[in-house]
Amino acid sequence: MQVYYFYQHPTEQHIFVQKDQNATAEPVFLWIDCTREDVVNRADEWQKEIYQYTQLILNEFHVKDILNLEHPCSFDTLEDYDLLIFRKLITPDDDIKTGAQALEQHEKMFGLATTPVSFIMTPQVLITVREQGNRAVENYISRIEMNFTRSVQEQNKSRKVSTTPLDLALRLLNSIVDGYLDLRVPLTRRVEFWQQELLQGHRRFTKWDQLLQESMSFQQVENLCEEQIDTLQELRDEIVDNYPHLKGKKKSERQDIMLVRMNDLVSHVERIQKHTVRLRASIQAAIDLHFSAIANQTNENMRILAIITAIFAPLTLLTGVYGMNFEFIPGLKSPTGFWSMLIVMLLTTLLLVYYFYRRHLVGRGEKSVIDLLAQQHQDQHVNLFWFLNYQPIKQSVKETMKEVEKLTKFK
Repeated sequence: MQVYYFYQHPTEQHIFVQKDQNATAEPVFLWIDCTREDVVNRADEWQKEIYQYTQLILNEFHVKDILNLEHPCSFDTLEDYDLLIFRKLITPDDDIKTGAQALEQHEKMFGLATTPVSFIMTPQVLITVREQGNRAVENYISRIEMNFTRSVQEQNKSRKVSTTPLDLALRLLNSIVDGYLDLRVPLTRRVEFWQQELLQGHRRFTKWDQLLQESMSFQQVENLCEEQIDTLQELRDEIVDNYPHLKGKKKSERQDIMLVRMNDLVSHVERIQKHTVRLRASIQAAIDLHFSAIANQTNENMRILAIITAIFAPLTLLTGVYGMNFEFIPGLKSPTGFWSMLIVMLLTTLLLVYYFYRRHLVGRGEKSVIDLLAQQHQDQHVNLFWFLNYQPIKQSVKETMKEVEKLTKFK
């Protein structure tokens, strides 16, 4: 458990943070950062410690929610405090213990694991409960602790210190969500790998179980983003409708700043969600192309087999006819009958191949396809009224129609 005190500077209008209490400065709010080791298996002792610092009594159901490692994202408000549970995706940068050495076992869904970060907010207190090794929160703590080496006047020069518990909570959430944005590049490369595996043609694709798990992982990230957006929207509604954490003469200005931070945070989550949807669509498009290529290859094989069958069908007919067991067959006693039949069969084969080639059934390439599209009007059926397009006949028909019109006028 770590405690950080935020104070108002006595002469200047800025806030500074210290590790220890300062009796000469006006306190603004208190941040108590706890790990799950501080809470698990010692919930009663932890509540007593929280009460000593904040005089705050936590609801027993909220304590159970905090202890629940698999609790979904949620937001709840009471008269004394607000509770926000935000689930964070465990990334490779995190040093959260898993497996047999972990204090609690994470439930992995399709290869992904998430961890909850709980925020308990009052106008003067922020309490966070997280797992040890959460790099997003620990990096922010390290930036705050760098202020301890500076004087009180220099703490707000490089990076302004948070002014309210809500402001600090939103900054922590922003650090958590920004870690997701770094996952876009490796996820995109992963999708490119599956696209290459699906569209390669030298071997058969057999990793369907891994591809299904990969697709469901993207679905899990999308569902997580949807839960986070819903929870943040509830917090935003609370800020707009009834939020007691903003006080003083500049309450409206602070509320506008908090809403800007909230909208920016929601937009980051939406960007991750949209990117995940695009990646899933890319995988689905690669699967469709894979099956389309297989269907096209199958059609090509069937076309080749059909051409071979069509070429050898007349040859089979000829050999069948001359293989009949009759006593008198033309050419049976002829010394050149065998060679004559071979020449006929060879000519039949060449004529069929030439016919199929002219019909663009063999040797089809880009040029032949273009020619096929260009000659589509030439392959139509015979027009029985072709003679009407003959120019002299057209002229005579026009003259006849004029004469008919004159006669009808006289009548």
